[in-house]
Amino acid sequence: MSRKIVHIVGTGTIGEPLIALLASLHRSLGIDEVSFQPDIAALQNKAIIKGLIHKGAKLCVAPEQTDFFSGLGLKADYTPQAALERSAVIIDCSPPLEGMKNKVGTYSQYAWENKVFIAQANQIDFGKNYAFGINDEALIPHQDQFIRIVSCNTHTIATLIKTLAFDDSGNNRLEWGRFTIIRRASDISQEEGMIPAPRIERHTDPTYGSYHAADAASLFRSIGIELDVFTSVMQVNSQYHHIVHFDLRTDESITLQQILGRIEKNPYLAITNKTLTSLVFAFIRDIGYSGRILNQSIIVVPSLQIRKDNEIVGFSFAPQDGNSVLSSIAAALWALYPFSYREKLKHINNLVFDEV
Repeated sequence: MSRKIVHIVGTGTIGEPLIALLASLHRSLGIDEVSFQPDIAALQNKAIIKGLIHKGAKLCVAPEQTDFFSGLGLKADYTPQAALERSAVIIDCSPPLEGMKNKVGTYSQYAWENKVFIAQANQIDFGKNYAFGINDEALIPHQDQFIRIVSCNTHTIATLIKTLAFDDSGNNRLEWGRFTIIRRASDISQEEGMIPAPRIERHTDPTYGSYHAADAASLFRSIGIELDVFTSVMQVNSQYHHIVHFDLRTDESITLQQILGRIEKNPYLAITNKTLTSLVFAFIRDIGYSGRILNQSIIVVPSLQIRKDNEIVGFSFAPQDGNSVLSSIAAALWALYPFSYREKLKHINNLVFDEV
């Protein structure tokens, strides 16, 4: 890799804050340049695109859209093809299925080059499943060219398991894990998706319940650990954070004090004494970056309970898409600096909190 350039495709709920953060911090992270390709050419996106350009990101526009963007006063720096050719890392944040189309139709043409392509959870089977801090050792330099960042709720599930159900020596003590994911209907930045009332989702996987547990299991399987986990999902008519109820049974006795100690040792896991989603949302909106913090999850301390000495029960907030942004940054830096990316990540420590 001659130049350490990161190109981001898509400006949705993950793409937009990711572009802004990487463009603002690219020098300290060891990135030469950040470019981006917006999802849609629309008048209402003008302010967002101008804001990202102001932060230092380079705009990439297809030739047939150049006149439209020029009419908005937005001058393109590169075409998408030129951006792909210049970049060492491409992060696809496209709508569902679009990333897979891009992989088959475009990215596969660069399979022989030393580039790394990263996509989000909505691009099923894009590449090796990854969550920072969970299965980093599964990534193989110069071999893993396609990486899929798992969903924000899968991040929460995996982090809860590795933090709470692994002993102090890092050994897996989980007998089984059961989770109920209470999903917001849509993000506040989305115009569609709101539902009129809470809705129960069907179990789609006889072994895991939903793809969240299946993806969590795949993360641990990639490092040689098989898990018995199951997720049930419901949506509520809210635009605040997802909530995960967890029930973890271990093969050893555990105390609440031990659990709190394990949480404290994980720098990417926050605690909160707030029980209203709106209060957590307000903190992250006011204190975070682009309305996000980069924690893996936020455990609600008043909800923690130890049942029968070896069962850990409680609730946790998934911090919007902050954990997906964190893993996207980690994967990009791993591609650029496979043996020192953790050191680079220290430059975003101010976006990770101990308490909310």
